[in-house]
Order: sequence, then C-alpha cells, then structure tokens
Amino acid sequence: MMFNCNAMFSLQKLLGKDDRFFRLMEGSAEEARASIHGLSQLLKAPEEKRSLNAFIEARRKDKRITKELSEHLCKTFVTPLEREDIEALADALYKIPKTVEKFGERFLLSAPHVRNLELNRQLTMLEKAADIVVTLVKELRRGVNLERVKAQNDELQQIEGEADKFMLDVLRDLYNGDHSALRVIVLKDLYEILEKVFDRCRDTGNIVFHIVLKHS
Repeated sequence: MMFNCNAMFSLQKLLGKDDRFFRLMEGSAEEARASIHGLSQLLKAPEEKRSLNAFIEARRKDKRITKELSEHLCKTFVTPLEREDIEALADALYKIPKTVEKFGERFLLSAPHVRNLELNRQLTMLEKAADIVVTLVKELRRGVNLERVKAQNDELQQIEGEADKFMLDVLRDLYNGDHSALRVIVLKDLYEILEKVFDRCRDTGNIVFHIVLKHS
C-alpha cells in the first residue's frame, strides 16, 4: 500500500465549532490512562492500604463518557468520523480501564499469593503505552500528520511486542521455578490479564491509525 506520509487532513472542519466528539474521545483516553496510573499506585501501596477505588472511579467516568458519546452519535447527522469508527474507538478505549480493574480485583483477592511480585518493568511499559494512546486520540482533533501518527502507532506496537516477549520470560521462570501449584495458577492468571491490557492499548492505536489512513 502506497501513501503520502506528508498528507494531512482536518476532521474538525466537518463539524465547524462542534468538537464534542473529540472532547469525549480524548476524555475516554485520559480515563484509560488514569486507570493505568491507578494500577501503578495500587501495586506500590502497602497491603493494608490497597483499594480498588481509583479503578472504579476511572471506569465509572469512562462509562459515562462512552454513554454520552453514544447518545451524541445518535442525535448527530454529520459526524467527524464514520460512525463505525467512532463506536470502535469508544469500545476499545472503554476496555482499557475495564481490564485494568479486573486485574486489580484479582490482585487483591490473591494477596497472600502475590507478595513480592515484581511488575515494575511491565508497569513502566504500560504507562508509556497509555501516554501514546492519549497522544494518538488527541491527534484526531487537529490536522493529522500521517507520518507522526504512524511513528506513534509503531512505537505502541513495539511496546506491546516487548511486553509479550517479557511475559514469556516471566512465565518460563514461573513454570520452572520453585513455586507452589496455587501460586503458579494465580500468577499466570494475573500475567494473562495484564497482557490483555497491553493488547487493548495496541488495538486502540491500530484503530486510530486506520482512521487516519482512511482520510489521508
């Protein structure tokens, strides 16, 4: 497929002064990032102070945003993007805090079996992925530089690929280490959910990139 990397388009012109779609999508991306930051805080907090409140609040906010976006989509005749693209992006963004909250729930339920669990490297990569997701969604508001969006999405895909490789190393150590059967089951479940969070971020990046390609 050939494309001009310097091609630019202005989605906002289609709506004039109505930027509500962009505002809502950006708000959803911000809540997705907030949920990931909340996950980092949860894992760093002392066991007796750990709580799901940050995740619950982020998901509730994102649910309200997604509902408002859906309602606005039903009431608006002219939209800045194809309707199926707006719906796909909204759904992908909502799945990020939803999956993060699921990880938090499992983590707290299995507290006795996850002491000394080291996830700093994964969290660093995940926070970077969340930052890129926010940046990519914000690109849709303005005249979009295809080359820049492609570079950002490529970086997001690279992070997801590195996370997959690192996860394999972690699982290899888990399966071959001196661990109880129950701890292996618990940690495998947590690792797989965490991997899904990376996948949700990757999916969001792909959707944004495909939207940009359509309008280039």
